[in-house]
Amino acid sequence: MITVKFLGGAKKSFLVDSLIIDENDITIQQLLDFLVKNKPKNSINLDVNNLLVAVNGIDSSAIDGSFTKLKNNDVVSIIPIIHGGSSTRIQFKISNSYVELFDIKANRKLDINFLDKTRKKYPDLVIQAISSNYILSKSHAEKIITISNMAKENSTLISKRIDTDILLRFACTTQIQDAIHRVGIKTGDGFIVIAIGKKFMLNKLFNYVKPFLNNNPLSKNNQIFLRKKFNISKNQIDAIISLNPLEDLLTEKATILI
Repeated sequence: MITVKFLGGAKKSFLVDSLIIDENDITIQQLLDFLVKNKPKNSINLDVNNLLVAVNGIDSSAIDGSFTKLKNNDVVSIIPIIHGGSSTRIQFKISNSYVELFDIKANRKLDINFLDKTRKKYPDLVIQAISSNYILSKSHAEKIITISNMAKENSTLISKRIDTDILLRFACTTQIQDAIHRVGIKTGDGFIVIAIGKKFMLNKLFNYVKPFLNNNPLSKNNQIFLRKKFNISKNQIDAIISLNPLEDLLTEKATILI
């Protein structure tokens, strides 16, 4: 048997503090599927994508995440993640990986050391940071990251690591130092953290960076800035038949880097 304890808002979904589940040798994912299926009909839905799950007091992400095997007499605690700051999380999926964009507001205390520290803290995630001046929108970021991911799958990265490939493609250059100078973190400026990996790790990263998040993510209009930086003329824009011509031109520049 497995004991499931509901904490915080999870109690509202099941109307009790705990349940005894007559199951053994199931994974956390199977347990969550079982709970969602057997939840009281008129109670609040349980958002299984925004939970912390602890097994005998240990965060499951430190074990095997949603694949963690549960044994007889295990105690599982279900803890909803309460989002502070920005209520909108910018997420999408590429191949078998989840991607999230975190819009970090300007803070003179956050510099390249913040990126290094975050990478060391979450080694299972691919993490890169791009100046917020160089990202037009979620779809722009998604296109660039997709290009880098395809390059990785086809062994055609323009660098040894995908995080560096992403940096180079946003900067539209094959020179790492030029890319860092152009689109890298600048002390005192806002930037976008790009993270790729499993959802439960992205949830942990979200909780770590949420004190620094912009309440209105990806809201800057960078059209004029980017046209100037990449020498894109009005004639070039007008020649593109698209709802997002500048985005498509930048994506094309990122694609043809060799």
